[in-house]
Amino acid sequence: MKMVMDLARNWWSHSKTVTLIWAICFLLFYCFFLISYHDFSLSSSPSSSSDSSLSDAEKRTRLYEKMARDLDEHGAVFLKHGKTSQSLSLSDIFSLKNGAVTPVHKAANPPVRANVLYLSPEYSVPISKAVKQIFQPYFDKVIWFQNSTLYHFSMFHASHHIAPVPASENEIEAEASSVTAVAEDLCPLKIVLDRVVLTSTGVLLGCWQVIAGTDPISIRAKLRTALPRAPEKQLYDAAILHTSFARILGHPNTLLTATVFDLWYVEEYDVLALALDGRMKVRRFQLGCSTTKDPELLKHN
Repeated sequence: MKMVMDLARNWWSHSKTVTLIWAICFLLFYCFFLISYHDFSLSSSPSSSSDSSLSDAEKRTRLYEKMARDLDEHGAVFLKHGKTSQSLSLSDIFSLKNGAVTPVHKAANPPVRANVLYLSPEYSVPISKAVKQIFQPYFDKVIWFQNSTLYHFSMFHASHHIAPVPASENEIEAEASSVTAVAEDLCPLKIVLDRVVLTSTGVLLGCWQVIAGTDPISIRAKLRTALPRAPEKQLYDAAILHTSFARILGHPNTLLTATVFDLWYVEEYDVLALALDGRMKVRRFQLGCSTTKDPELLKHN
């Protein structure tokens, strides 16, 4: 067992780290794509959207592409217990006790005043189930799953821990009234999952695009006007629409491994026959090298 765990740690430190994570994220994205495809119609034509909404979508696409490169460019920083989201370190918000991840609840003084879009359990529960099914076997006891009843999209902060803005009870009630007025002027968002990203800080994110409704950029602008005392520097890019699914804190405890024994010579009588279950003729050849001839096979068997 010790040898297996040593192999796991060495393997994790290699470039295969990123390969495993992206393989898992791909599977996760595929599951979510099926959910999104089932629940949302993508038949809207480009002519039904304004130039500004297309521009906002393009901003999100570029932002998500940059986020998707983060793990490749910076590596798994979360394994070094470095910073995670909102300039906090992992040790600031989580502890590992008795083989379980436990959140650290630290009082916010003054309280953070956040405006978030809420994702109904109708959508969040199936997503959470898919996340757990895919990630739990590999990161058991080193992963924190977001409460599926609290899935949300952070929009705008009237006060946050980096730039706190104290407020009296009367001021808080006035802010809430202003937010109510903003909400009444907004249209419900019809959204679709664009991609799933694991950041270098260990946060598993769902990145979404807007098909119809008020764009997040417009929502944030309206909240900025309604909450003039809010910190100038907000926590997130104005275009982003993201949900945190989970946070990974450590090495995987199970490896995704397989042994390949066959080489196929395939005649495909239909284009992409292998991919589309088309007509084909398969000649199967077993790989001839035995494990006694290949020390690497012996190591992993």
